Amino acid sequence: ISAIVKYHLTEGYRQVTNDAMDIQGGSGICLGPRNLVGAAYMAIPIAITVEGANILTRSMIIFGQGAIRCHPYVLDELRATAMEDHTAALRQFDTALTSHIGFFISNAVRSLVLGITRGRFSSAPLRSADKRYYQRLNWMCAAFALTADAVMLSLGGSLKRREKISARLGDVLSHLYLASATLKRFHDQGYQASDRGLFRWSMAHSMNEIEKALDGVFLNLRSRPLAWLLRRLVFPLGARFSAPHDRYGQRAAQVLLKPSAARDRLTKGIFITDDLQFKEGLLDIALAAVVAAEPVEHKLRAAVHAGLLPAIEGAGVMDTAVAEDIISAEEAELLRSANEYRRAVIEVDSYEPDEAFGGDSKSSSQSFSDPVEITG
Repeated sequence: ISAIVKYHLTEGYRQVTNDAMDIQGGSGICLGPRNLVGAAYMAIPIAITVEGANILTRSMIIFGQGAIRCHPYVLDELRATAMEDHTAALRQFDTALTSHIGFFISNAVRSLVLGITRGRFSSAPLRSADKRYYQRLNWMCAAFALTADAVMLSLGGSLKRREKISARLGDVLSHLYLASATLKRFHDQGYQASDRGLFRWSMAHSMNEIEKALDGVFLNLRSRPLAWLLRRLVFPLGARFSAPHDRYGQRAAQVLLKPSAARDRLTKGIFITDDLQFKEGLLDIALAAVVAAEPVEHKLRAAVHAGLLPAIEGAGVMDTAVAEDIISAEEAELLRSANEYRRAVIEVDSYEPDEAFGGDSKSSSQSFSDPVEITG
C-alpha cells in the first residue's frame, strides 16, 4: 500500500504542478516571494526519487511485492520449498498448490460470468445508485486475480525482467486499491450529493486505467494462445470502460473552483490559511473574492451587451455603472476588491539591477498584505 500511495501521490503531484505552471504562465518562472509554484516545481525530482525512483516503484515494487505478499497461496508455496523437513514441505506444498489450482479455476469461471453480465448479480451494498460501481469493481478484481496467476505461471522468474508487464499489473492493482478507497470515502461520508461529480470522475478514471493496463498485458504476452484466452475470459463482450466523460470533469471542476463544504472535505488535513503573508492564503482569499464578485461582473457584462455601458474595463466603467444605478456602491467595492486580489495573485516580483549581483537594495516587490492599486 505504501508503494501505491507513494507512486500515485508523487506522479499526481508532478502532473498537477506542471498544469499549474501552464496556468501561471510567466509568473510561474519568475522566482521570488510571490511565485506560488516555482519552488514546488523544482522539488518534483525530490518527491519522485525518494526511496526509489517512480519507474522502479511502478515496474517492480508494486506488483513484484504485492503479487507474493497479497496472494492467498503463493507465499505458502514458497515457504514450503524452503522447509528442511521434506515430508512436511511436500504436504504443505501439495495443500497450497491444490488450493491455488482451485482458486485459479474459480477466478476463470467468475471472470467469464462477470464479464458476460458486466458484473451484475455480484454482491454489493443495496444502495441502488452506486451498486453498479461495486459490481464492476468485483469484476475487475476477479480479472486481476486470474491475469496475475496466468502471467506468473507463464513467465515464472522472468517476470521481473519483463518490467512493462509487471508495471501494467501494478497499475491494475493500484487502481483497484484507489477505486476501493474512493468507494469507502463516499460511503463513510454519507454519500454526499455535492461529492458525486468527484466520485464519478474518480471511479471512471480508475476503471478506464484498469482496462487499459489489462489490455496492455494481453497485447504483450509472448504466449499468444494464453493472451487470446485471457482476453476472452476477462472481456468476453469486449472492453467497455471509457475515460471520464467531459461532464464529470466539469462537475468536479465546479467543486474545486468555489468555496464549499465538498471542497472543505476534500482539503481536510491540508494546510489552509487566510493569512495574506502566505501565498496559499492569498490564493484562497482571492478565490473567495472572485467568486463573490461574479454576479456583479455578470451585471456589468449584460449592461455592456445592452448598450447601457461602454465596452471598456477599469474603474471608470464601475463608476459609470454606479452612477447609472446598474450596480450599487457596495457591489462596485466588491468588484474592486476582487480585481485587487486577482492582480496580487498574478503579480511577479521585481528587483533593481544591483540586487541580482548581491547589492543591499531592498526588493521592490510588494508584500502580499500591501494594497494593490488597480488603474483603469
